[in-house]
Amino acid sequence: PPELSILNNCSPGQLEGLCSFLQLSTCPEPFLVRFCSWLLPLSPDLSYTSAAILAEQLFLRRVLSLTQPPSRHLMAALTSFCSKYSHPLCRVLVAAVLQEPGEGAEQTKLMCELVEECLEPHSVQLLLSQILEVPLCEKLLPVLQAVLGRQEVLPPELLDLLVLTLCQQAPAFTTSLSFAKLVTALLTVCQSQVS
Repeated sequence: PPELSILNNCSPGQLEGLCSFLQLSTCPEPFLVRFCSWLLPLSPDLSYTSAAILAEQLFLRRVLSLTQPPSRHLMAALTSFCSKYSHPLCRVLVAAVLQEPGEGAEQTKLMCELVEECLEPHSVQLLLSQILEVPLCEKLLPVLQAVLGRQEVLPPELLDLLVLTLCQQAPAFTTSLSFAKLVTALLTVCQSQVS
């Protein structure tokens, strides 16, 4: 709809107010899919800040409250949004999931799915760098495994940081099968880069 061009003219505060007024954080998921599909042809593209605000308003509460696999509508909306604004989505969602205490099994599965099916290579690298900024825990290991499963060539500095992090934190994972799988995947995928 032409009315959506207003999104390009809002200040961050106005955009947050508009999202609140439209109740985007609690709108029904089928509408969420439609709204995200409307964002794709928007011209000019949303600014990084506007896209980050929308990512937060549209998805953050839904993702953090997951206790079972996301609905197909939520996944469709995430995939649609991710196809154009993966960087801001990554920055908002991943940061929040990393700060969330506890197991977060559904959030972990969702992040793995985003890595495997939605994110562009540069966004995968952003996600990896965000993960390596926090102490590793069991719930993050499958996400790192998914990153390596993409078999993208990682920048040397990021690969060095990953190897260093795994070496430093290995004592905490002496009985972890996930950690063993991750190290094996790293040695397999990055064989030529890891001495």
